[in-house]
Amino acid sequence: MTLIPDGTAAIRPALRAPAPGWSVAADVVVVGSGVAGLTVALRCAAAGAKVTVVTKARLDDGSTRWAQGGIAAALGDGDTPGQHLDDTLVAGAGLCDEAAVRLLVTEGPDAVRRLIATGARFDTDEDSGEILLTREGGHHRRRIAHAGGDATGAEISRALVDAVRRAGIETVENALVLDLLKDAEGHAAGVTLHVMGEGQRDGVGAVHAPAVVLATGGMGQIFSATTNPAVSTGDGVALALRAGAEVSDLEFVQFHPTVLWLGPEAEGQQPLVSEAVRGEGAYLVDADGVRFMRGQHELAELAPRDIVAKGILRRMLEQDAEHMYLDARHFGARMWEHRFPTILAACRAHGIDPVTQPIPVAPAAHYASGGVRTDLHGRTTVPGLYACGEVACTGVHGANRLASNSLLEGLVFAERIADDIGARGPWGAPAPVPAGSVPAASAGQGESPLLASEARYTIQRIMTTGAGVIRSADSLDRAAAQLEAVHREAAEELRRDGKTAEPGVETWEATNLLLVSRVLVAAARRRAETRGCHWREDRPERDDAGWARHLLVTLRPDDTLDVRTTGSADFPGTTT
Repeated sequence: MTLIPDGTAAIRPALRAPAPGWSVAADVVVVGSGVAGLTVALRCAAAGAKVTVVTKARLDDGSTRWAQGGIAAALGDGDTPGQHLDDTLVAGAGLCDEAAVRLLVTEGPDAVRRLIATGARFDTDEDSGEILLTREGGHHRRRIAHAGGDATGAEISRALVDAVRRAGIETVENALVLDLLKDAEGHAAGVTLHVMGEGQRDGVGAVHAPAVVLATGGMGQIFSATTNPAVSTGDGVALALRAGAEVSDLEFVQFHPTVLWLGPEAEGQQPLVSEAVRGEGAYLVDADGVRFMRGQHELAELAPRDIVAKGILRRMLEQDAEHMYLDARHFGARMWEHRFPTILAACRAHGIDPVTQPIPVAPAAHYASGGVRTDLHGRTTVPGLYACGEVACTGVHGANRLASNSLLEGLVFAERIADDIGARGPWGAPAPVPAGSVPAASAGQGESPLLASEARYTIQRIMTTGAGVIRSADSLDRAAAQLEAVHREAAEELRRDGKTAEPGVETWEATNLLLVSRVLVAAARRRAETRGCHWREDRPERDDAGWARHLLVTLRPDDTLDVRTTGSADFPGTTT
């Protein structure tokens, strides 16, 4: 239930869960422990706020640690924020919010320097000590700073986790966030969550705070094969939808072009072969050794990711092949061992030696360019609720994310969120739990049904077949009908027999996956064009006259979706 200003109660969909059995109070609760979440936490704590970080796994197991390539910023000689801006706008295929991109590229270099001051150690030249920079797809300059060769995310995560521990910031690990708490005015008032395991805090509880920051990462697990970890089930987007927030651009899911191909039946998290491998000179070839990306784009293998993924898929369809190859044998053993040790180990663990063999690769789900819509300060359409990182849609990525802009976006907008929250200071003792504070969807009554855990695999098959790299009106219509059948069957069983799946992590995740999948398919059906990483084979052309605009989606109280369009590529404001 959501309390609205006139004092009446609007029943909203909610995750069915026991009432909280414990609670804590804070000034700020941050949900997620990647670069975005931990940067917000550190900056808010430095301003004197009492911060609680909630994370689904361990503190050092956020999505950031999986990032291989690096972080993009205009740090090199001759590079400028303006050039970075141009490359980002081109990759975004006409849907970037230019004001958001300009903030990213101008504030980015100093944000990276502050990250270094926090303790992150990037690879440097042995003689000059300057940060080593590489290129990735869509970049016309070497502007990707990396660490540990191909372990940039792991190094950034290490530095931020160490800083959080030194600062003594309260953390709640192994906790799945459930729903948003709101006060009587509809302002965010905290979150409910379920701690997995036993200890001082276990089971369902609540963190009460007037500022809630979602930094929950992605939703790659809606597809059968993805580079995302198993915890990336769209929990933040689903929570925001149930709380009444707007979501935008969810149809733009980036499929990374070069994911290690493990066979036609491979499912779950797949090993990524970083774009930086191509940045250092690797070639995409077919089984005959032909470099098929030549002639398709001026940057060939270093074209924006959507173009490379489409190029690979086209060649696979032409040759009835299950994969293409990435050839970097000319690197030699020394370069592989020093520049790409993580990828080398992953390939060898699966029986492929990149030093002597081309690497079999195929596209797989990688990154959500859309998410919970925010303004330039990370504020969503729900007062007091912020979002940053992959869960957010700031307008930076448009229809296709430029390589290595994701870590930078998380860093820059996390700082902006912390500054916005900090404007409320000075901080004293956390305010007491507000009277009448309730979940945005209340426990016990009027909730949506929970899906059985095995529904996760049904949803993944539906999405992979109907809303994967290549889509059409027919495939999306089938996907929509199949997802609706899953939803309707569970709802009818609850209505008819009062039965639903038992509350638990796997059933909550499956239910979140279904909601996020419904939104993605609804938006993809509406967008009748091909743009960026949204590829409609029945509408192969980009249509600027009709579709240079965003789709905004909200969840109605009756659990149906409201899909609307903006008037232009610019986002409307989020404040009311």
